[in-house]
Amino acid sequence: MTLNDRALAVADELERNADRYRVAVSKVGGARVIDCGGAVTGSLGAGLAMARVCLADLGDVAYVPGTVLGGPAVQVTTDDPVRACLASQYAGWQVSVGKFFAMGSGPMRALAAREELFQHIPGKEEARVAVGVLETRKHPTEDVIAHLVSKLPECAESLTLLVAPASSLAGTVQVVARSVETALHKLHELKFDVAQVVSGYGTAPLPPVSPDEITAIGRTNDAILYGGAVTLWVRADDEQLAALGPKVPSAASPDHGAPFAELFARYGDFYKIDPLLFAPAEVEFRNLKTGRCHRFGRSEPGLVRKSFGLE
Repeated sequence: MTLNDRALAVADELERNADRYRVAVSKVGGARVIDCGGAVTGSLGAGLAMARVCLADLGDVAYVPGTVLGGPAVQVTTDDPVRACLASQYAGWQVSVGKFFAMGSGPMRALAAREELFQHIPGKEEARVAVGVLETRKHPTEDVIAHLVSKLPECAESLTLLVAPASSLAGTVQVVARSVETALHKLHELKFDVAQVVSGYGTAPLPPVSPDEITAIGRTNDAILYGGAVTLWVRADDEQLAALGPKVPSAASPDHGAPFAELFARYGDFYKIDPLLFAPAEVEFRNLKTGRCHRFGRSEPGLVRKSFGLE
């Protein structure tokens, strides 16, 4: 079963239970659009479904008691971390059409496979369906759908999109469910062979939903940057892990130490923020070759409380 077929099964479940999940389903330009939090309230359940779609359903996502602040946290586990997190979940597709902009993720990326990332990882595929997630409050227009379809191979007969902004219940959840993904992507950026990562586990605190989009984006990022904890099971050399490890957590970035919303205001441009900041607060490697553990980074409960408006 392809990544897109796996995600399609989750999207179909959402449509069948639209009232229960408080989502709305519509057709735009021949594509199925499932609004999980733009013009609708959405739900915690829809957030889990969005995260599962992002992961191509190659990971388990659940709510668990938080350890950084108390309250709820989002937990992710996967035994196929490279395909789940990098080939599918990573928001590597910037969808820009006229005044419309959204960050695109999900297995439609593996179908398009236009990102340079796919030259280094497995996951590129052919499928009869394409399924993706857009972080946006606006519904994609027919022009946006046409743009996306133009980037997909001819084998794709249908397109399903789940949409929600960070300033919604479901949108908040699907971003916070990226703890393992951020660790994998940081490792890839540091030239670590991510094929050595066998399994992944991560948690991050679930922030209060803010109706202000910048505040919401800040909180969801801060949940991972200052409260996220990831454990990776790897087959690697201990010397390599000891040398690389200190560079992996968010604390390795010079931008570490300020709430994300403050950084955004300082730079005025998301892409001017140090890209190496985007990583969990804590990362632990458990080496299956030697049985040794290597832990790096630290959580920052005070920064998380400040970001979440709890001070």
